[in-house]
Amino acid sequence: MAGYEALPRDELLGLLAGRDRELAVLREQNAALEQVIGELRDKLARLERVVSRNSGNSSMPPSADDLPGRTPPQPKKKRTSGKRKPGKQPGAPGAHLCWSEQPDELVDHFPAGACGCGADLADAGDLGVSASHQVIDVPAQTATVTQHNLHDAQCGCGRVHRAAAPPGTGAPGTVTYGLGLQAVCVYLVACHHLPVHRCAELIEALTGARPSPGFVHSMIRRAAAAVAEANKLIRALVILAHVACADETPIRVGPGPKTRKRYLLVACTRLLTYFFLGDRSAKTFAAFVFPDMDGAAIVHDRYQNYDAFPGLVHRALLPALRRHRRYADTGMLALAPRTRRSSRPRCRSRSCRARRASGSGAPYSSTPLAKVARQPPRTSYGRGISDELVHRANAFW
Repeated sequence: MAGYEALPRDELLGLLAGRDRELAVLREQNAALEQVIGELRDKLARLERVVSRNSGNSSMPPSADDLPGRTPPQPKKKRTSGKRKPGKQPGAPGAHLCWSEQPDELVDHFPAGACGCGADLADAGDLGVSASHQVIDVPAQTATVTQHNLHDAQCGCGRVHRAAAPPGTGAPGTVTYGLGLQAVCVYLVACHHLPVHRCAELIEALTGARPSPGFVHSMIRRAAAAVAEANKLIRALVILAHVACADETPIRVGPGPKTRKRYLLVACTRLLTYFFLGDRSAKTFAAFVFPDMDGAAIVHDRYQNYDAFPGLVHRALLPALRRHRRYADTGMLALAPRTRRSSRPRCRSRSCRARRASGSGAPYSSTPLAKVARQPPRTSYGRGISDELVHRANAFW
């Protein structure tokens, strides 16, 4: 305070006013800096959580653990005494080459050459079979060309009749592939996900016939049309079931990287599986079997779109609960999938708030699934199936 005693009162007041203005400016700058620091701190925390993701605490593939900046998962603990041993477990079904009592072909082998005495073994007496060996193999087969000749026959009255062509032979004078080769194309592409070019090359290497990639690709649409009625019946059977397991998985469909990724929705029972191609939106879930399955128990991974159907009895998969707990244990709960119990914002619509307030939204039942599955077929269903399909489904059960 030295030097301020001699200043008049007006100058002192002016200095204080200027200092107050400077403090106000510094406070505003400090508040702005604190806001920026807070945003940077949150951003750093999010980046640290993203970088810390690996195949051990998220759904990332193990091949991404070697990317720059990634923290590899902790090595798994070695097995200790008392736990199950690696390899085949007691009671698990095994596979072995069993001896066939009725082989498809018998091949006799006789000694050849000369005996030590100089006699030819071809003239030796047969004493019967002393040892046998069985070999399971696939014979080499090539595609065969079968020509169907349709004959004309003239009746005594003068009318001429032509023999009917076998199914799948096409128009006269044309060449078509048979049902066996068509089935192989569908099996390799649909079940083993082979590209159409590789499928055509594989069929050529095994059979000698080389279908075009366009023909192989067209077989998917033809096969889908052939099983359309069966799919409708499977959908009806799944809807009428008391217990079903549901899941969704990403799949690549169509050309281009942007439009290729879709989601395959699955609803399955112990005997049947129904597939539906779409995405993970509420619209796709509403077009699936869930709106018609009121009262049925659905086992799923607790994805939030399942809660849009309060008429279902929800059951959570154990792997989903374990994954959610793993996120919580590693401090990454904010990155957990959007499930019913996650920290993501819930639906704020009026209907959802009313269901949550009344406690009627998406109940998670504790009734044993075995007891639910033993009940008679359900008689209540939505409008997604016709009465004819319901009759056929009940006849199936």
